[in-house]
Amino acid sequence: MTTCCRGVRGATTVVSNTREDILLATRQMLALMIRRNDIDSTDVASATFTVTKDLDAEFPALAARQLGWLEVPLLCGYEIEVKGGLPKCIRILLHWNTNKSQSEIQHVYIHEAIRLRPDLSSLPPVDWAELEAWIGENLSK
Repeated sequence: MTTCCRGVRGATTVVSNTREDILLATRQMLALMIRRNDIDSTDVASATFTVTKDLDAEFPALAARQLGWLEVPLLCGYEIEVKGGLPKCIRILLHWNTNKSQSEIQHVYIHEAIRLRPDLSSLPPVDWAELEAWIGENLSK
C-alpha cells in the first residue's frame, strides 16, 4: 500500500475554561490518537485545533508542543456556533501521512464529546492513570 495523507479526528470536552483543563484534555486526546494509531510526529503534515467560543484560556495547540511536536505546523481556531451544540469542546483534525487505510484509522472522542460520534466511540475503556503516566514520560523538557 502506498503512503497517502489521511485525516484523523479527535474531540474532547473540559469542565471549565482554564489553562490547566484545556491543556490536560488536549494532551489526553492527542496521546490517545498517537497511541491508538501509532502516529509519529514526523509523519504529521499539519494539525488544526478548534474550540467552542466558551474556551479562550489557552491555545490547545500548546499541548501538542508540550508532547514534542515542535516542527509540526499547528493552527487554532473557533468552531462554528450551532444552536444546541456541545459546549466547552476541543476538536482536532490531523493530516497524517500513513500506509493505513481509512478504515484502519481510530478516531478519538472522549469525555462528553462521545456524544458527537457515538459510532466511533466504542473503543476500549481508557486507563486514565496509565495514560497520564505515558504523557508524563513524553512531555518535552
